[in-house]
Amino acid sequence: MEQGPTPVRMQIYCRVEVLVTDPAAVTAHAVADLRAADIDWSTEEDDLATAVEELRADLPTSLAGVVDLGRLADGIPGVEFRGGLCWAESEPPRDPFRETSQPQDRRNGGDLPG
Repeated sequence: MEQGPTPVRMQIYCRVEVLVTDPAAVTAHAVADLRAADIDWSTEEDDLATAVEELRADLPTSLAGVVDLGRLADGIPGVEFRGGLCWAESEPPRDPFRETSQPQDRRNGGDLPG
């Protein structure tokens, strides 16, 4: 019996910059997701109302909570998303992601628009 290629586990490292033009919409989306989640609040440290207030007061956490990392590899043949970690910060980029030169658009070898 012929076996297919051996899967190779890889990590993708990237920094994505976004401009939040409507913070209230982001936090409202995060709150809606939290309310819709199947969480047994009796086993949690917080209750739903406290968690909602924390999200409303923390835009980076709200944003990170609604980013869908699972779609990162959508449409790429032969790639299966296995999991990931996402967080958001409002501070300047950290090393090694601190900008040192104009980023390159890897699709066509040109500079990304600034």
